[in-house]
Amino acid sequence: MHASEEALDRLVEGGTDLVVPKKAITGRVPPKEPAFFNPRAKLNRDLSLVAYGAFAKKFAGPKIFLDGLAGTGARGLRVANELKMDVAVNDPNPAAMKLARDSARLNNITNMRFSEKEACRFFSEYSERGRRGSIVDIDPFGSPAPFFDCGLRATVHGGILSCTATDLQVLNGLFQNACRRKYGGVPTRTEYGNEIAIRLVLGCLRAVAGRLGIQITPLFVESDMHYYRTYARVMNRPDQGENLGFVLHCNGCKHRKISPRQEPECGMCGSKVSAAGPLWIGELFEKGFVQDMALTAPELAVGKNCEKILAKAALEPGMPGTYYTLDEIASDTKSSPPKLDRVVDDLQKNGFLSSPTALNPTGFRTDASVDEIKKMFRGQPV
Repeated sequence: MHASEEALDRLVEGGTDLVVPKKAITGRVPPKEPAFFNPRAKLNRDLSLVAYGAFAKKFAGPKIFLDGLAGTGARGLRVANELKMDVAVNDPNPAAMKLARDSARLNNITNMRFSEKEACRFFSEYSERGRRGSIVDIDPFGSPAPFFDCGLRATVHGGILSCTATDLQVLNGLFQNACRRKYGGVPTRTEYGNEIAIRLVLGCLRAVAGRLGIQITPLFVESDMHYYRTYARVMNRPDQGENLGFVLHCNGCKHRKISPRQEPECGMCGSKVSAAGPLWIGELFEKGFVQDMALTAPELAVGKNCEKILAKAALEPGMPGTYYTLDEIASDTKSSPPKLDRVVDDLQKNGFLSSPTALNPTGFRTDASVDEIKKMFRGQPV
């Protein structure tokens, strides 16, 4: 049964009018019935528009966007309307697709197809040569892992596969066995748990891609509120790189490192090490792609916070994996947390690599050891 007109509302997001359930706007938690729409995920959709716009400028083939779990179709509607790509959206919920069609009519969108199939059945229709999507989006409730195989098969050579994970309790370490089942690895509880979670998602995607003889290259990742999001280029060739391994975190001195292999003890203090993984140990951001996103953002109707996130992300390629937070170090040194810019500047002046991170507003990356960072926080010479 379709939602009554009284239960619906109109919302403008970016440059697109959306027909959405009224309770999605007025309620504290967006309801799943009659169809799910989360207005607070605007940043998620804004950044995806920027990523897809940047990609489209340099992709020579047909620009085709596939969304297998579209909900009310907000992302696909914006891609069709604001980026002028050909779009196919799918959701098993007929009420959701009814709202997507209503929104398409409202915006006079004609470059859009709708279906109501199970997600992998939908993706399988686009898995043949000549039909694959240049951009494939996976945005489920919970884990995207069940859709990696069919999503990869539906992505053209050189295209982008983007996915959202909302099973944060699993990825952040509350249910270790569930994480091992779903993602093939386990997290460890740390201040930078969202980065470990993102690396677990990418590690799982890399393992599935490796089985299919496909290479993935992360281009951009994002962490906000209740979700983690990844964007990866898909190439139809085997991956020869050693990009799966572990994050090793010392429970004593808080030293951490990324390694292809597990180690039982900390190389700095000899304390026991917690290992997260197997997970992705390569780069999370591709510099050229993030720079292209930064150039594209001002051309689109997206929030200014996109440009701030991209400015930080552009500094991260080539930086060490994992970040520290101001509060984490200040707590260990029993000092007041200094300004982030000052910490990054001081580290650089002392000859270390350092940058802020887009994954945490008080986070910074550096190749300085944890002892050297603590000395700086105490005002001691490094």
